[in-house]
Amino acid sequence: MKILLSNDDGYRAEGICRLHSALKTLAPVTVVAPDRNRSGASNSLTLDVPLRIFESEPGVYYVPGTPTDCVHLALSGVFDFEHDLVVSGVNDGENLGDDVMYSGTVAAAIEGRFLGRPTIAVSLCAEPGAPRQFETAAEVARRLVELLLRGGLEAADRALILNVNVPNLPLARLRGFRSTRLGFRHPSERVQPALDPKGRQVYWVGRSGGQAEAGPGTDFHAVNEGYVSVTPLQIDLTRHAALPTIERWLGGLDD
Repeated sequence: MKILLSNDDGYRAEGICRLHSALKTLAPVTVVAPDRNRSGASNSLTLDVPLRIFESEPGVYYVPGTPTDCVHLALSGVFDFEHDLVVSGVNDGENLGDDVMYSGTVAAAIEGRFLGRPTIAVSLCAEPGAPRQFETAAEVARRLVELLLRGGLEAADRALILNVNVPNLPLARLRGFRSTRLGFRHPSERVQPALDPKGRQVYWVGRSGGQAEAGPGTDFHAVNEGYVSVTPLQIDLTRHAALPTIERWLGGLDD
């Protein structure tokens, strides 16, 4: 068993360093991560220029590219051995609800799933300025990986992407684990206009919206109650229930 570890905060981020230390007690770990913070990169893949990979230290590599680039390179021929599992994180900040659509952390896990590996994305739900409990999230990830290695999931279930969000608490204060669904946020705040040093107009993207649907069963609710949220994700974005409606609607074009 060999584990590929990536993230979107960069290969030197504390979260990935803590996770590396925790996971290497279970199996050999290779780190392939962006050279800098690429939060919000989502599933972007670099296609217009060639990619380079550099080794920082034995087993730790960085790529001037996106999280998806990193996982794609690592699983598609850069190494002369195969990885069996992809773990992404620990992200510095939550990836709850709608966040998964933008998250580079989740995107790295999705790329691993595209390429046929079971994947786990791990995020620490810490507010800006708060002390980070990365060691808690790293231990949570280690326990989940250990459980996955022991089996228990059917083959079809192992194809899921597990999106894990860990409350920013000491390990002893966690209340346990919950299987959850994604909640929803309110729309993000409006863009913030500003001027650059030369007096030209620029804009900052507004903060994420607050919790809109965060009731029992959601990832928001679990984390708010002190539980680790584990949400199974899938790649198929089709709204299957709407297919008959769309079929009838399109029928009008054939009249």
